[in-house]
Amino acid sequence: MTAHQFASDNYAGICPEAWAAMAEANAGHHPAYGDDEWTQRASDAFRGLFGTDCEVFFAFNGTAANSLALAALCQSYHSVICSDAAHVETDECGAPEFFSNGSKLLAARSPDGKLTPELIRGFVTGRGDIHFPKPRVVTITQPTETGRLYSLEEIRAISATCREHGLALHMDGARFANACASLGCSPAEMSWRAGVDVLCFGGTKNGMAVGEAILFFRRELAEDFDYRCKQAGQLASKMRFLAAPWVRMLESGAWLRHAAHANAAARDFAALVEGIPGVELMFPVEANAVFLRLAPEVQERLRAKGWRFYTFIGGGARFMFAWDADPVRTAALAADIRGAE
Repeated sequence: MTAHQFASDNYAGICPEAWAAMAEANAGHHPAYGDDEWTQRASDAFRGLFGTDCEVFFAFNGTAANSLALAALCQSYHSVICSDAAHVETDECGAPEFFSNGSKLLAARSPDGKLTPELIRGFVTGRGDIHFPKPRVVTITQPTETGRLYSLEEIRAISATCREHGLALHMDGARFANACASLGCSPAEMSWRAGVDVLCFGGTKNGMAVGEAILFFRRELAEDFDYRCKQAGQLASKMRFLAAPWVRMLESGAWLRHAAHANAAARDFAALVEGIPGVELMFPVEANAVFLRLAPEVQERLRAKGWRFYTFIGGGARFMFAWDADPVRTAALAADIRGAE
């Protein structure tokens, strides 16, 4: 398949910056298992971008990054508070529980996929006896699975609640770049300065072939995390190919440019379908996702025309916009939605 699709930002290819960095890292021989210059440069680039001396690790994908990060924060008898729409709850095949040896996910019902201090307190104060898995971590997804954003104020309020109850705060940032671009804030403002302890920063959905970064802002939480990565099969022997794209993406600012383009494409698409009879926007467009409520027959006609998209979150049709979102194809999709009504 070569035609531009909107089912997922994972459909997109590798952006030029990441491709060039991998080609450069491919020249000659380099030390293995992260002892190469690219891995050091990438780690330092993250520390420079965030303005803090954080611990940095690299994993192949988001499931591993989230699961290992949460496992580092929990014992098997602990629990993790999340939204019932969170990726760790719905789309990681029990990996967080597996890698933590059984830490339970406590999923709060949330219509827009966002946690609130009240929802968190409900779990923390509801049960305190030894028969209930002790809450230890809160995880938030930024942006959420519904494309919503936590404001800086909301993150700070959640962090304050975590501190009040002795909980660590983890952020699933598979599309962290899109959130930064949309809010117009610095990475530091949306992470450690707002009280986030551990961040999983996504690269794959931002134009890289593979690779997520795990940043521990509280360095003591990262004790022996390198061993955890090795045991889980996440220590790449040729680590430079995970790290090198980050160097070029961060140093050139491509991580933010690509995210801003994807966000703009989503807003443009939402404007194009606004007012079409029978088409309802399910959530505000705050990042690079657009959820539309479409009649089943409309969805069938769109798929018959070759369009691919996922239907979930209350049966809505999700359209994702990637770093290479094409305005011509975006307009064509909007026209076919109009014609399918």
